[in-house]
Amino acid sequence: MNTSSLIPDKYIEALSVSAPSLNSSQICLLSNEFLQWQKEQFPISEVTSLVAARAFYVDLILTKLWCQHHLDEFQISLVAVGGYGRKELHPYSDVDILLITQNVVADDLAEKISAFITQLWDVKLDIGHSVRNIKECLNQAIDDVTIATNLMELRQICGNNALVSQLQPLLIEDIFWTSEKFFLAKRNEQYQRHQQYHGASYTLEPNLKANPGGLRDIQTIGWVAKRHFMADTLEQLIDHNYLTTNEFFELLECQDYLWRMRCALHFIAGRNENRLLFDYQADVAELMGFGDGGKLAIERMMKRFFRIISRVSELNRMLLQHFEYAILNEKKHSKKIVLNDDFVIIDGQIKVCDKRVFTRSTMIMEMFLLIAQHKEITDLHPETLRLMRNARRRLVSGMIDYARCREIFIALIKHPRGLGLAFTLMHRHSIIGAYLPLWRNIVGQMQFDLFHAYSVDEHSYRLLKNLYRFSQVKHNNEYPLCSKIVQRVRKPELLYLAGIFHDIAKGRGGDHAKLGAIDALNFAKIHKLGDHDGRMIAWLVEKHLLMSVTAQRRDISDPEVIKTFGTIVRDEAHLDYLYCLTVADMRATNESLWNSWKANLLEDLYYSTKRAFRRGLEKPVDLRAKIRENQQQAIEILKVESLDQERLKQLWKEFKADYFLRYSPEQIAWHSKHILSHNKVKPLVIISPKPYRGGTEVFVYTKDKPNIFFNIVSLLGAKKLSIHDAKITTNKSGFTANTFVVLDNRNKAINDSARALTIARSLSVKLASKEIRIKPKPLAKRFRQFKVPTHVSFIDGTAKNRTILDIVALDHPGLLANIATIFQKCNIQIHSAKITTFGEKAEDVFTISNNDNKILTTEQKNVLEAMLCADSHR
Repeated sequence: MNTSSLIPDKYIEALSVSAPSLNSSQICLLSNEFLQWQKEQFPISEVTSLVAARAFYVDLILTKLWCQHHLDEFQISLVAVGGYGRKELHPYSDVDILLITQNVVADDLAEKISAFITQLWDVKLDIGHSVRNIKECLNQAIDDVTIATNLMELRQICGNNALVSQLQPLLIEDIFWTSEKFFLAKRNEQYQRHQQYHGASYTLEPNLKANPGGLRDIQTIGWVAKRHFMADTLEQLIDHNYLTTNEFFELLECQDYLWRMRCALHFIAGRNENRLLFDYQADVAELMGFGDGGKLAIERMMKRFFRIISRVSELNRMLLQHFEYAILNEKKHSKKIVLNDDFVIIDGQIKVCDKRVFTRSTMIMEMFLLIAQHKEITDLHPETLRLMRNARRRLVSGMIDYARCREIFIALIKHPRGLGLAFTLMHRHSIIGAYLPLWRNIVGQMQFDLFHAYSVDEHSYRLLKNLYRFSQVKHNNEYPLCSKIVQRVRKPELLYLAGIFHDIAKGRGGDHAKLGAIDALNFAKIHKLGDHDGRMIAWLVEKHLLMSVTAQRRDISDPEVIKTFGTIVRDEAHLDYLYCLTVADMRATNESLWNSWKANLLEDLYYSTKRAFRRGLEKPVDLRAKIRENQQQAIEILKVESLDQERLKQLWKEFKADYFLRYSPEQIAWHSKHILSHNKVKPLVIISPKPYRGGTEVFVYTKDKPNIFFNIVSLLGAKKLSIHDAKITTNKSGFTANTFVVLDNRNKAINDSARALTIARSLSVKLASKEIRIKPKPLAKRFRQFKVPTHVSFIDGTAKNRTILDIVALDHPGLLANIATIFQKCNIQIHSAKITTFGEKAEDVFTISNNDNKILTTEQKNVLEAMLCADSHR
């Protein structure tokens, strides 16, 4: 490529050695103009030309300054290494250079080198430099594979030719790095890098360079092969039978997309940035030509990106394995097990016996069933993978069209190890989508929010792997209840199929749960599953969000809530399946948001519903008997405290009946003990020493006064505690009992007793003061690009004097305090709150009444809704 023809002549002329000297300010001005020219060229030029053009432009700057500092008068050479050595520089990429010197560097030369490097920083080049003689280059490269890799790509820019000519032959000798040693080091380096991303390509804020399937994986393919063949380009590897022509062009296509994305990201960020943060995605999508539609443009761009990195990951794995087997011949004493006429196992990897085996599409599915049946299989042989990739690309329709494939797929799902390695390999190599076209539609489908950490297909795959772990005895300690259920149900395959279809309709528009249920029912019919099984799968898909919504957004201590939920679920069989699907789904959505609080909520809902089924849903709970039972059990607990029984009875007379229904005997005893021993003049604040449903219980008992709820939530927020549940009870003597379940900033219960005591004392002191001022925190930067319109709805509750308010809004510091302020202005009484955060979106449910302890009138609802929505626009 003639790079000099890719940039305007004015830059070449201004930076030529014969042109007048330039100071740092003049070069910075020229570079800004060059950057602007590149931005203008981006939509209309090949990205390969742009990265080569910047490398050539930097060559001109370095050569110009090299001569201006008179370094051309010394026995020293300037070489580019790394990406710059390959002539691949993105708009703000760092510039790695090496200055090769003779054994001794004189003082005057050292001064000139220092001045040269200083000016490179002055002209805003992000320089990575080293100054070494030839012996030092070799010694450091032998000990560090990264340095060795950089030297392999060295390219002289200017200076003494003899030094470079002396170094280059030494770099191809085995004493430097043998082909085998280099391969093993780069493979380990890649493995360590992938582990930093938990082996997941589909994170929603990916690193374009380091992510699995990113640019570094393409470079690794080239590095290991180039070291062995001494090739300068990927294309030369075709002649060595390392790459096929199709694979070469596929790699170029993938690289081109990733390069364009990285260039666009640099332009938008205005710096050397490789992480595609949410802040940049909309602008990058627009610059890349996906339109200015915001969320839709981002989803289109990311869907293409995820599919690209999936292809890179597959090629990377296949070619590195191919190198290991065919070139290094590392496995000299291969153990061979014959499976049938078509497949054998070679050192744990399944290999085809005939290169034409996959001309029959059914054989792809047969192979994965064999993987499930033979636990000694650990992977696909690279030759098998290459042939399977080619066969997969030739498919003209989904393999689901073939009756034999359908039989094998069901057999695979039913097999005890079907969702193990076999399903992992099917997901990794796009065979699930090749079998089920509906799955192909969700591959790479992202969800532009902070709640869903993965693309839809990756999330669904992780859900299925969670379900599979429940079936494995060795994982029983992780989620004992789920393991117990899955290992005892007669047809766990119904659960697995529901997992496949639960989100399969996302991205189509409409209710994805209902659309997915229709898809599941059709699937069951063509796979000849029984009507009951088909209806069970479809029901699970349609209702897969029911349990999580009920547990997190309804008061599950209310018998009516349990009755309503139980009526929909119908029986214990449906409950068992739904519970396991819900746990697997929530865990697979975002591991950082799963916590013991949510786990305990789901488990409590499960057991409460199970008890209701066994009692009979139509048999109402005897509330008076329940109150007496709770009080009697609390008295038994308090016997060891030697409390005055008359004072205890007097205290309980002050509380209304719902207090004894909403709290357990243990909580009632805990509250009573501390209230009776406390001076009522001051607020009582106590923090539970043991977790409650996986969270920490904060109990506040104080004289009722305006802004009490606002003050408490503000103070808890200031202590970096997130509120997940709240109960507010006012007694007959004008005191209010407030219980809050909180988690710390690590999403865990407070397990430090000293910190709990400090928080309790601080809350008590501040609640006793006349004025509380909490400085509001600004909205976090990563939340600013999300638009979540506030939505307010009122739900019919089970209690005649209570209104249920549902608020969906952008989560931000002080949101709960703002809502509390509006409640106060509208004379709204709060009785309970369920606080749920889904990434950037808060979905909070409040049980409220007006000042007369009645449901809100239509006018009161309208005023409250208007004020809540108005607050969100501030």
